[in-house]
Amino acid sequence: MRTVYLDNNATTAVAPEVLEAMLPFYTEMYGNPSSMHTFGGQVTAHIDKAREKCAALIGAKRASDIVFTSGGTEGDNASIMGTLLAYPEKKHIVTSAVEHPAVRSLCQSLAKRGYEVTEVGVDEMGRLDVAELERAIRVDTAIVSIMWANNETGVIFPIEKIASICVAKGVPFHTDAVQAVGKVPINVTEVPVDFLSVSSHKLHGPKGIGFLYIKRGAKFNPFVIGGHQERGKRGGTENVPAIVGMGKACELAMQHMDEENTRVKAMRDRLEAGILSSITNARVHGDTTSRLPNTTNIGFEYIEGEAILLLMNEHGICASSGSACTSGSLEPSHVLRAMKIPFTRAHGSIRFSLSIYNTDADIDYTLEKLPAIMERLRSISPFKP
Repeated sequence: MRTVYLDNNATTAVAPEVLEAMLPFYTEMYGNPSSMHTFGGQVTAHIDKAREKCAALIGAKRASDIVFTSGGTEGDNASIMGTLLAYPEKKHIVTSAVEHPAVRSLCQSLAKRGYEVTEVGVDEMGRLDVAELERAIRVDTAIVSIMWANNETGVIFPIEKIASICVAKGVPFHTDAVQAVGKVPINVTEVPVDFLSVSSHKLHGPKGIGFLYIKRGAKFNPFVIGGHQERGKRGGTENVPAIVGMGKACELAMQHMDEENTRVKAMRDRLEAGILSSITNARVHGDTTSRLPNTTNIGFEYIEGEAILLLMNEHGICASSGSACTSGSLEPSHVLRAMKIPFTRAHGSIRFSLSIYNTDADIDYTLEKLPAIMERLRSISPFKP
């Protein structure tokens, strides 16, 4: 069966160049970089080069500000927990109502342990209320954590404004940039964030590896405690093949960013326009003027999203009804609920997310199959317009 993969916000294909870069560290150079002998120590130079490539992707001046993690979830958890440990007297956290479960679920857990969490709302277009965020910050606020771009709608938040507010208030600021990095320009030298999380598998790198940018001078207590690795900020033997692979993925992401914002964006726009013109009662969710170039979230009224995905799957078309980290839940997306999307459309929402490996033929095929799928489902739906 033909496969059309339009679920790149869930994960991406590992780039061939990335796999090629990783292979030697499973075979010829498998030593532990902490070893005293040359065989192990030789891989340290490759880790250093990967760190430099990660720093370059986000505009960090010092590669030493990059700490390798197991991915976005650890980076988010480490930023929040590491800051709370550094400021034990502060018990208040500010975040948004549309964060990824890596932040949202942690904050819900912390609320049960005595912390107070303020969730800043969004409007019907998924745009953050910056004035509400500023009012939410208090003298006992330990950290503000707001994602750079939403994983379900692609809406980009005004991180520069938020960072400036946090600087003025003297509060540490963390941003989950997992979906944004590699798709839109990010420069931590110009935007004063204290912590920034990245996950390799969102930008054609391997799974199970990511990095956390920690601004020099930011107070931070280690979240993963063990050996001396990562200058004492994250214990554990380095996952050398994955680190090298992520470094290569970051290098490639810099090279392909223009393509993301031209060819990929054009395919996304054509898919979106084709769906809206051929299928009734369909509507795009989120701000279409400030969003990631690869993402569209479309609601199909009076149809279940899971049913849409199942029939699309029969044709080899892969998409998502929301975050991959919340799949299996029958509840409407918390993101769409926060945007006050009507129940009849929230349940029938599909996220399409493209990559540089998609083609115009993929878009043609999807537009050919979708109208019949929707017509079939609407014909058997107990709900009618």
